[in-house]
Amino acid sequence: MKAFKTLILTAALVCGGIMTANAQIGGGQKIVYVDSEYIMENIPEYGDAQEELNSLSTKWQNEVKAIYDKVSEMYNKYQTEMLLLSEDQKRAREQAIIDKEQEAKNLQMQYFGSEGQLYQKRNELVQPIQEKVYTAMKEVAQTRNYAFILDLASGTSVLYANEKNDVSDEVLDQLGNVMQTVRREDRRKANTGNMGGTTGGTSKTSKSGNTVKPGKSKN
Repeated sequence: MKAFKTLILTAALVCGGIMTANAQIGGGQKIVYVDSEYIMENIPEYGDAQEELNSLSTKWQNEVKAIYDKVSEMYNKYQTEMLLLSEDQKRAREQAIIDKEQEAKNLQMQYFGSEGQLYQKRNELVQPIQEKVYTAMKEVAQTRNYAFILDLASGTSVLYANEKNDVSDEVLDQLGNVMQTVRREDRRKANTGNMGGTTGGTSKTSKSGNTVKPGKSKN
């Protein structure tokens, strides 16, 4: 979510500084706010993406751990047999341990480095969703004549936010024109009964606005 919050802060009509979210500015334009976490939680495709990323992360962590376990096994065996080994044998065993450890580090970097496969997969799955959300926010702002949209989930300093100026549901409704979102009535239930929870088991709104059964989102 950090990247998405940055996207909102830098590109999605965010007003910096401390101000009230129900302030009015010139020309009748209004400052409103969204909760980006709430928005993303109510997009089934985002939940599917998170599940896939978590699954990959666990799989790759296990692969890396298996190699580190092998390093420990090799080291312990070397410690046990060290007194029986010649100097050449010791050097060979020590180098084998070093090489195996480097293999684990390289694989860890390949999967979890700053430009690693997990990062690339996250961009592949999540960035298109973030871009659609941003587009929906922009369309809502232009249609309703909003001057700025703050994101309360971003950590922006906001002393007071009137719920009347929360346009998260408007953004989700707009987003429902291009992808599945949880129906507004079900969003409220999920939000009230389980703040910050998942949307599993709720009905969804299809691209055409029709309700679809709970389950995996469609492409």
